[in-house]
Amino acid sequence: METKETQLKTLLEQTAKEISGTLGISIVEVASGMALSSYSLKSDFDLNVAAAYNAEVVKQKLKAMQALNLKNEAITDMIITLTTQVHFIRFVGTKYIIYFAADSTSSNMGMIKTVLNANAPKIQAIIDSL
Repeated sequence: METKETQLKTLLEQTAKEISGTLGISIVEVASGMALSSYSLKSDFDLNVAAAYNAEVVKQKLKAMQALNLKNEAITDMIITLTTQVHFIRFVGTKYIIYFAADSTSSNMGMIKTVLNANAPKIQAIIDSL
Protein backbone atom coordinates (compact mmCIF):
# COMPACT_ATOMS: atom_id res chain seq x y z
CA MET A 1 0.00 0.00 0.00
CA GLU A 2 1.24 3.48 -0.88
CA THR A 3 2.11 5.83 1.95
CA LYS A 4 0.44 9.25 2.05
CA GLU A 5 3.78 10.84 1.20
CA THR A 6 4.08 8.63 -1.89
CA GLN A 7 0.49 9.43 -2.88
CA LEU A 8 1.25 13.15 -2.62
CA LYS A 9 4.44 12.83 -4.68
CA THR A 10 2.56 10.83 -7.34
CA LEU A 11 -0.23 13.41 -7.47
CA LEU A 12 2.30 16.23 -7.87
CA GLU A 13 4.00 14.34 -10.69
CA GLN A 14 0.67 13.74 -12.45
CA THR A 15 -0.31 17.39 -12.00
CA ALA A 16 3.02 18.61 -13.37
CA LYS A 17 2.73 16.40 -16.43
CA GLU A 18 -0.78 17.70 -17.22
CA ILE A 19 0.57 21.21 -17.87
CA SER A 20 2.89 22.07 -20.76
CA GLY A 21 6.09 23.85 -19.82
CA THR A 22 6.13 22.78 -16.18
CA LEU A 23 9.39 23.46 -14.35
CA GLY A 24 8.29 22.18 -10.96
CA ILE A 25 5.62 21.96 -8.31
CA SER A 26 5.82 21.88 -4.49
CA ILE A 27 3.54 21.73 -1.51
CA VAL A 28 4.97 24.23 0.96
CA GLU A 29 4.23 24.90 4.61
CA VAL A 30 3.91 28.68 4.76
CA ALA A 31 5.11 29.12 8.36
CA SER A 32 8.41 27.27 7.89
CA GLY A 33 8.95 27.64 4.15
CA MET A 34 9.69 23.92 4.01
CA ALA A 35 8.51 21.84 1.08
CA LEU A 36 6.34 18.94 2.19
CA SER A 37 6.70 17.35 -1.24
CA SER A 38 8.10 18.45 -4.60
CA TYR A 39 8.39 17.30 -8.17
CA SER A 40 10.70 18.94 -10.70
CA LEU A 41 11.02 18.46 -14.43
CA LYS A 42 14.17 20.58 -14.58
CA SER A 43 17.25 19.43 -12.67
CA ASP A 44 18.70 22.92 -12.19
CA PHE A 45 15.47 24.37 -10.76
CA ASP A 46 15.88 24.16 -6.96
CA LEU A 47 12.38 23.77 -5.60
CA ASN A 48 13.52 23.89 -1.97
CA VAL A 49 14.98 27.36 -2.47
CA ALA A 50 11.93 28.46 -4.46
CA ALA A 51 9.61 27.08 -1.76
CA ALA A 52 11.36 28.98 1.01
CA TYR A 53 11.43 32.31 -0.80
CA ASN A 54 7.87 32.08 -2.10
CA ALA A 55 6.61 31.25 1.39
CA GLU A 56 8.19 34.56 2.42
CA VAL A 57 6.34 36.34 -0.39
CA VAL A 58 3.08 34.89 0.92
CA LYS A 59 3.89 35.87 4.52
CA GLN A 60 4.63 39.44 3.47
CA LYS A 61 1.35 39.64 1.54
CA LEU A 62 -0.52 38.38 4.61
CA LYS A 63 1.19 41.08 6.70
CA ALA A 64 0.21 43.71 4.13
CA MET A 65 -3.39 42.54 4.23
CA GLN A 66 -3.35 42.78 8.02
CA ALA A 67 -1.86 46.30 7.87
CA LEU A 68 -4.60 47.30 5.45
CA ASN A 69 -7.22 45.84 7.80
CA LEU A 70 -8.50 43.42 5.15
CA LYS A 71 -10.05 41.09 7.72
CA ASN A 72 -12.68 39.58 5.43
CA GLU A 73 -10.24 38.81 2.62
CA ALA A 74 -8.16 35.71 1.99
CA ILE A 75 -5.50 34.98 -0.59
CA THR A 76 -6.84 32.56 -3.16
CA ASP A 77 -3.86 32.58 -5.45
CA MET A 78 -0.91 34.72 -6.51
CA ILE A 79 0.66 34.96 -9.93
CA ILE A 80 4.17 36.22 -10.54
CA THR A 81 5.19 36.67 -14.14
CA LEU A 82 8.85 36.85 -15.09
CA THR A 83 10.44 37.35 -18.48
CA THR A 84 10.38 33.64 -19.35
CA GLN A 85 8.57 32.03 -16.42
CA VAL A 86 5.28 32.17 -14.60
CA HIS A 87 5.04 31.29 -10.90
CA PHE A 88 1.63 30.41 -9.51
CA ILE A 89 0.90 30.16 -5.79
CA ARG A 90 -2.39 28.71 -4.55
CA PHE A 91 -3.42 28.17 -0.96
CA VAL A 92 -4.42 24.67 0.12
CA GLY A 93 -6.20 25.11 3.41
CA THR A 94 -4.67 27.78 5.64
CA LYS A 95 -1.18 26.39 6.29
CA TYR A 96 0.04 25.18 2.91
CA ILE A 97 0.48 26.48 -0.61
CA ILE A 98 0.90 24.85 -3.97
CA TYR A 99 3.89 26.51 -5.61
CA PHE A 100 3.99 25.92 -9.36
CA ALA A 101 6.51 27.23 -11.89
CA ALA A 102 6.36 26.97 -15.67
CA ASP A 103 8.02 28.27 -18.81
CA SER A 104 5.79 31.15 -19.90
CA THR A 105 6.48 30.56 -23.59
CA SER A 106 5.03 27.05 -23.58
CA SER A 107 2.41 27.14 -20.82
CA ASN A 108 -1.10 28.52 -20.65
CA MET A 109 -2.26 30.41 -17.55
CA GLY A 110 -5.84 29.20 -17.96
CA MET A 111 -4.67 25.59 -18.08
CA ILE A 112 -2.41 26.08 -15.06
CA LYS A 113 -5.26 27.50 -12.99
CA THR A 114 -7.74 24.85 -14.18
CA VAL A 115 -5.45 21.90 -13.43
CA LEU A 116 -4.31 23.24 -10.04
CA ASN A 117 -7.89 24.03 -9.00
CA ALA A 118 -8.98 20.52 -10.01
CA ASN A 119 -6.17 18.85 -8.06
CA ALA A 120 -6.15 21.11 -4.98
CA PRO A 121 -8.94 19.19 -3.17
CA LYS A 122 -7.06 15.91 -3.71
CA ILE A 123 -3.87 17.48 -2.39
CA GLN A 124 -5.78 18.90 0.59
CA ALA A 125 -7.25 15.48 1.39
CA ILE A 126 -3.80 13.88 1.45
CA ILE A 127 -2.33 16.69 3.58
CA ASP A 128 -5.23 16.41 6.04
CA SER A 129 -4.57 12.69 6.45
CA LEU A 130 -0.85 13.07 7.23
